[in-house]
Amino acid sequence: MIYELLTGLTSAEVERVLELGARMIVPSGAQLFRLGGAADRLFLTTRGRIRLTLPMQIRGQEEDILAEEISAGQTVGWSAMIPPYLFTLTATAAVEAEVIAVPRQALHEYFAANPATGCKITQNLAAVIGHRLHLFQTMWLREMQRAVEVRSA
Repeated sequence: MIYELLTGLTSAEVERVLELGARMIVPSGAQLFRLGGAADRLFLTTRGRIRLTLPMQIRGQEEDILAEEISAGQTVGWSAMIPPYLFTLTATAAVEAEVIAVPRQALHEYFAANPATGCKITQNLAAVIGHRLHLFQTMWLREMQRAVEVRSA
């Protein structure tokens, strides 16, 4: 399995990082985490699909608006590495999924003992965050364009 967060690491480094975490099965429909919850670990997806949603009030009811769907090899819960350590979306298993939950504290300790590996993982994390920001920028621009078109009509 190739994990986007561990790209560029040696096989031995990948194994050491994976050993920091614990495998979890997430049943279909179960929440992995919720928007605003304390983010103390990040998750490497090994199989299945995780839906990342943003809860919104629509016509007086809360609906989960899909932001992105994550599959094997991808990372969810990177908020565990970024202060204030609160999840910014809700993650729910679209189908039964398996993840490796890696505690923030264990990663920080590993980075302190292995700064070169920590640097590479941090660079990969920046790419994951950059992708998500680009995705949200695209969504926001589409909505802004619709609003302008409505006003102009």
